[in-house]
Amino acid sequence: MFRKLTLTAATALALTTGQAIAESETHIEDFDFSFEGPFGSYDQMQLQRGLQIYTENCSSCHGLEYVAFRTLHDEGGPALPEDQMRAYAEFYEIYDPAIDDYRLATPADKFPAVTAAGAPDLSLMAKSRAGFHGPLGSGLNQLFKGMGGAEYIASILTGYEETPECAPEDFDGYYNVAFAAGGFPEECIDDHGHHMVPGSWIGMPQPLWGDDVEFADGHSTDIHHEAQDIAAFLMWTAEPKMMDRKHAGLAGVILLIMLSVLLYLTNKRLWAPHKHKD
Repeated sequence: MFRKLTLTAATALALTTGQAIAESETHIEDFDFSFEGPFGSYDQMQLQRGLQIYTENCSSCHGLEYVAFRTLHDEGGPALPEDQMRAYAEFYEIYDPAIDDYRLATPADKFPAVTAAGAPDLSLMAKSRAGFHGPLGSGLNQLFKGMGGAEYIASILTGYEETPECAPEDFDGYYNVAFAAGGFPEECIDDHGHHMVPGSWIGMPQPLWGDDVEFADGHSTDIHHEAQDIAAFLMWTAEPKMMDRKHAGLAGVILLIMLSVLLYLTNKRLWAPHKHKD
């Protein structure tokens, strides 16, 4: 029994150490998003800016195949006016098996999948990365610090740096200090097996450079602001009902507190006459 517990503890320690090493090799910036915390909510204008960045910079390679066009009109989301939402949907063509041909998209359709570039769909990207931080991927930093998938995406977009000198000349990739997929060439590892530079190699070229788009509200087009806007939008695509869940959770907590107080007072009243009996 003791041997089994020892082996289990050793395995957990090894996994935790591996996680700590992986985290030390990447740099995830803690962005301040409006939807963080129990009372946070999405910024409608930020989501609209993120939609614009996605449309102009990301949609040629990445799809949003789990997002319906009609949700762009929802309160709590980008909240586009209905006519603008319908006009936006008509920019896309959808293959309709019923007519065996392509037609203009309607609000009931979802964003078409984009497979030509072999790039991942972005619908659930922020949610899939939500537990990336913390021991064994537990997401503790997301719970206590608000660090989650949106920070990971924004950090990726702002994490491109000059390729280190130790990289081979024919290496096909881009250096990013926030990407955690490994892929260091042997020349970047010292005699002790430690990476000489943080970060990793990513196949996607830098998509944002600052001043990539022109916003109607005159908002800053600095690369950090752009990265934050698109990351917030992708968080909404992954968690469109986040605000509803927060409201339901808050109501549930208040109800449980009230119930606990009532049960405590009821318990005291029922047992008070019997406490001092011999």
